[in-house]
Amino acid sequence: MKNWSFSSQLRWSPYDFALSLQKCLKTKALRPGMQVHAMLLTSGMNMNILSLSSKLVGMYASCADLKSARLLFQNIEQPNVFAFNWMVLGLAYNGYYDDALLYFRWMREIGHMGNKFTFSTVLKACVGLMDVNKGRQVHAMIFEMGFHNEVSVANALIDMYGKCGGLSHARRVFDRMPDRDVASWTSMISGFCNIGKIEQALVFFERMKLEGLEPNYFTWNAIISAYARSRDSNKAFAFIERMKKEGFVLDLVAWNALISGFVQNDLVREAFKLFQQMLLSRIEPNQVTIAALLPACGSTGSIKGGREIHGFICRKGFDVNVFIASALIDMYSKCGSSKDARNVFDKIPCKNVASWNAMIDCYGKCGMVDSSMELFKKMYEEGLQPNEVTFTCILSACSHSGSVQKGLEIFISMKECYGIEISMQHYACVVDLLCRSGKTVEAYEFLKAMPIQVTESIAGAFLHACRVHGRRDLAKMMAEEIMRMQFKGPGGFVTLSNIYAADGDWEEVGNVRKEMKERNVHKWPGSSWLEKQSEILEGKKDKVGNNMAS
Repeated sequence: MKNWSFSSQLRWSPYDFALSLQKCLKTKALRPGMQVHAMLLTSGMNMNILSLSSKLVGMYASCADLKSARLLFQNIEQPNVFAFNWMVLGLAYNGYYDDALLYFRWMREIGHMGNKFTFSTVLKACVGLMDVNKGRQVHAMIFEMGFHNEVSVANALIDMYGKCGGLSHARRVFDRMPDRDVASWTSMISGFCNIGKIEQALVFFERMKLEGLEPNYFTWNAIISAYARSRDSNKAFAFIERMKKEGFVLDLVAWNALISGFVQNDLVREAFKLFQQMLLSRIEPNQVTIAALLPACGSTGSIKGGREIHGFICRKGFDVNVFIASALIDMYSKCGSSKDARNVFDKIPCKNVASWNAMIDCYGKCGMVDSSMELFKKMYEEGLQPNEVTFTCILSACSHSGSVQKGLEIFISMKECYGIEISMQHYACVVDLLCRSGKTVEAYEFLKAMPIQVTESIAGAFLHACRVHGRRDLAKMMAEEIMRMQFKGPGGFVTLSNIYAADGDWEEVGNVRKEMKERNVHKWPGSSWLEKQSEILEGKKDKVGNNMAS
């Protein structure tokens, strides 16, 4: 790139400016791009030449400076497709999916139909919203414009349908493609893996190879992740061995996928073994790795393991990341150490709502409702707007501490004082608050007055409270409504059956069991915490080590 000193700017032609902006755009170099922008302004250059204004929008959007991109875009008298594409792309990739679709509509309204890049990007916004209906509308436009045979657009359609629950539509797009590349096959394989159809994914994997296309890292990782999520560690490791034989080495994405999959399925020992093997393989963990491991420490109450990971986080400098810090707070909270959690919270340089929520929730779980309320007030005083999760945490804190009056006051203030819409979680917290305090009559009246349908978990909590506090009359009054609801789990039915049995009402017990049978609801055998711990500490000692070492 040329010398950017202002003394030489008169020697710059429109082509020089365009080339420099294009380089900044490709390398996401915001500071040099801003220097070029300043030179453009002082040179008096006509911004319409070579679409310089659109290239400026593209430069800022590619560097995620969306505020500057928006301001520049608004000053363009006749924005072209290139400018619109960059606005849609920048907004979609930074999570502003609704705004991305607004710019797409605006583009269509002023007569630009869009090109293949436009539609590929718009489909990413549909994925972000998980809105298959919007995706189908975009698909109709693509077909109308004749872009459905473009490989990149068809791939984006397969990806959208696969991720938004329309795999049959994805298959139709795939089958009608005149040409397919590795991304086409990988998107279909990922789609099958996402819904647990691993065998079907493997069929496509083999078909892909028969057609002369070699799977890439994304293809391998999709199947490995699916096996990890399905708790089938044997097949996951067998597939890893096959991957190695074909010349691929486990990359960071694959390691993270395996660790995350095992943690989600409570295979904590395997997850930590993998982490150790990952370090021995000289693969550098990133923040995704750490965010996957911390919940494992919290779920097992392993504060020792959590502190070891915390030390690793500090050595790597990850502790400045607000999301990692929030995960640490949550881990210490689940391990019952509010002091460690608060130390992490106090050291966060720039706190967001999630970090405040994590600390408020920590105090609530530890029964420190006053500390929870104090932090809530401080958060509001510092100018952060609480969200629906904040109120779930506060109401839960009141429930754990038995602060009924305080909890009800907060519930009433949500809409009136803070403008927060009341959700199912908030109603559930209030029912739990009343039930824990033995106020079953008030809980019943609250349930009947709720503007939304009672959920299985809420009904189960209420019935359990009726059983504990000897209010079988209220449980029976609720029974009719429970029978009317389409519950899939056994909890509410079993509690109701036990209440009838305690009264010697065997006819009603039979009715409940008959209803469970008709709905195919089964009560699964329980397992104790000690059995779980034994599995973590003793079970399957050699499985991970032997597979990874071979």
